[in-house]
Amino acid sequence: MELNALIAECTAYDFKLILEEKKPKSWLKSVSAFANGSGGSLFFGIDNDGIVKGLDDVRHVCEAISCKIRDYMDPLPEVEMIPHDVDGLHFLQLKVNAGHYTPYYYVGDGQRIAFVRVGDESIPATAEQMVRLVLKGSNKTYDSLHTDYKVEDYAFTILANTFKDRTKQEWDKKFLLSFGLVTGTGNLTNAGALFADDCPLWQSRLYCTRWDGKEKGDAINDAEFTGNVLMLLREAMNFVKSNTKRGWEKLPDGRKNKPEYAERAVLEAMVNHFIHRDYTVMGGEVHLDIYDDRITITSSGGMYNGMLIQDLDIADVSSERRNPILANVMAQLDYMEKRGSGLTRICNETKALEGYKDELKPKFKSTPTQFQTIIFASSGTPNVGDYDGDVSETKLAERQQKILNLIKESPTITGKQMAETLSVSQRTIERDLSTLQKIGVLKREGKDNDGMWVIIV
Repeated sequence: MELNALIAECTAYDFKLILEEKKPKSWLKSVSAFANGSGGSLFFGIDNDGIVKGLDDVRHVCEAISCKIRDYMDPLPEVEMIPHDVDGLHFLQLKVNAGHYTPYYYVGDGQRIAFVRVGDESIPATAEQMVRLVLKGSNKTYDSLHTDYKVEDYAFTILANTFKDRTKQEWDKKFLLSFGLVTGTGNLTNAGALFADDCPLWQSRLYCTRWDGKEKGDAINDAEFTGNVLMLLREAMNFVKSNTKRGWEKLPDGRKNKPEYAERAVLEAMVNHFIHRDYTVMGGEVHLDIYDDRITITSSGGMYNGMLIQDLDIADVSSERRNPILANVMAQLDYMEKRGSGLTRICNETKALEGYKDELKPKFKSTPTQFQTIIFASSGTPNVGDYDGDVSETKLAERQQKILNLIKESPTITGKQMAETLSVSQRTIERDLSTLQKIGVLKREGKDNDGMWVIIV
């Protein structure tokens, strides 16, 4: 087999010119990282440029590797040693299989370290990565872990109503057990806590921001939500509708809607991030950022298999799930499909928009600790200022509509008076007024102290 073909079969690999018997940590850290991840291979007898230099005694190298793994690895990883020959030069492939009993530690020099793979490096696992490795080794997932919360102390009205609305079936409390949200002893699992009306997991958060422009700078509107994952999903979609444009094209017999974003694409993306985010990151949350030309969604936790999404064809991405119970419940609610086609659907829904171009194809990026989805605005959408219609087509937040109603009653009303009437901060009112002016619904005439508000649409 040619060397290039051999390497192509490996998900990750390292080249070692020789076996450093006196410095076993220099290569055993890769053995640990491969066993803790998706597996990989070390090639001994090949230099860093991928050129085969060969080994003088392959048998001795095999014996030394076996000895060092036995002495310095705990637990023992599953490995294969495969000799190869290229143009008369002998080299050795140490194939490390993905382990089932993680974490796999390097034990030596008074140290006990578990390594993970980041790009082409093997580095010590962080505290959060150690939690995930322990869960993986015990064949458990975060959402399946039992909590001390008792089911009788929590209500599931949001889940029940969502189930009835989306499936047209009656909700039964027995579903809590069959879905894996409650244990046989009446305790909530972490998944159950996430679906409870008053979700007790404070890391279940959503931060939403509408930025003024194409980069982070001044915020036109922002909001923060904590709690039930279905509530977070609803608030995310409401925020998108309130802070994006929806235009139409005049036709001889009516008009044709021309949305800036495909609603189903945004919904699919939000569901994807709530399901696959890493809830073991206590300071993590889902971030929804809306710019003039795109929506960006970011959450903690990279690809569950450790790979980078930008290196993969999304059509071939496996449906491995960090939180299988969450994913199953969302599938039962018809928010997603079980076969793992969410990324492809985001692209297809966006592609169906009028004005779509290849450069507007959604982008997906990941690191070992983060995942990001970027959905670009359709170029076929007109500016809101060019709209010809009533204000109902510009999706306004409920509070913004109340502001307009106050202005209709008293065009000279001040921001302070609006804040007192609506029981919100004056800063919140100022942000809403700025938003209404930017989207062409409202304008200010006269000076600040004696001017008046004018509703344009």
